[in-house]
Amino acid sequence: MKVFDLQCANSHAFEGWFANEQDFQRQLAQELVQCPFCADARVHKLLSAPRIQRGVAPPSNTVSESSAPQAPEVSEAGQWLSRMREWVAGSEDVGERFASEARAMHEGDLPGRAIRGVASAEETRELLSDGILVLPVPPALSEPLH
Repeated sequence: MKVFDLQCANSHAFEGWFANEQDFQRQLAQELVQCPFCADARVHKLLSAPRIQRGVAPPSNTVSESSAPQAPEVSEAGQWLSRMREWVAGSEDVGERFASEARAMHEGDLPGRAIRGVASAEETRELLSDGILVLPVPPALSEPLH
């Protein structure tokens, strides 16, 4: 999983999670990468330092009361990701009907419920411009963390 610091043409900074660089470039070319604040698809990567997770904290020079190894603390982002993954798993997958289902719920033609599915960049822009709040969710949220 690659985490990139991104910025839209309106200077909004945000993170994007991708399987790899090629996945990022493919999604960028298809205008699937959009600013979560303004839906602008004119996005570029910012410079960022690599993040290396080794899974354990460096050894301490102090003596602890317990000699048993302690599990590393789960980061706030990791906790958020776990909660988001649980929410996504509990939503109904409506597939290609996502845009029409979201619009029907917004207009009161269908009862509101948590849904997920697929929408084109144009469908997403139209939903957002009509005041229908949608959140692009990376596919990796439905896969286990490595």
